[in-house]
Amino acid sequence: MGNELLVAAAKRGDDAAFYSLITQHKEKMYRIAYSYLKNETDALEAVQEATCRAYMQIHKLKEPDYFGSWLIRILMNYCADEVKRMARRNERQQEAAAVLDPHAASGESALLERVMLESAVEQLDENCQKVIQLKYYHDLTITEIARTLQKPEGTIKTWLHKALGGLRKRLAKEGELNE
Repeated sequence: MGNELLVAAAKRGDDAAFYSLITQHKEKMYRIAYSYLKNETDALEAVQEATCRAYMQIHKLKEPDYFGSWLIRILMNYCADEVKRMARRNERQQEAAAVLDPHAASGESALLERVMLESAVEQLDENCQKVIQLKYYHDLTITEIARTLQKPEGTIKTWLHKALGGLRKRLAKEGELNE
């Protein structure tokens, strides 16, 4: 059964068809969720939540060919919300820890290259972060990224160029500071 037929069946309430569609995308979903949340448990929960949301909203999918992009977009939106929620929680915990023990703040200063890169990516604007993650962490093409983010390919290329330029600047500055 082709994807168009599976999507049509899933929209009619065929749970087996929906399961088959999700099975095709589960590994990619997990990798994307893990890249956002950096934790296996949270990534699995994100995949489960995105699957549930997709199941509840499948009737809204207009273009069956774009099921995969639509599903990934649901997942990315959920993950972005979770990252924001976790950041707020971490800020509150750090503030509480600083009040309890003001001398415990300084840690190790040896940063690994990967940590520096992830930090630089996190400082980019949200659109640039998404493009970098999809292109370099998940090997999506410009066309696939454009479809996933529902933007023209030219916009994706511009964001990618802007993101790479921003990363070069930030990493060069950090390199100068560590010398």
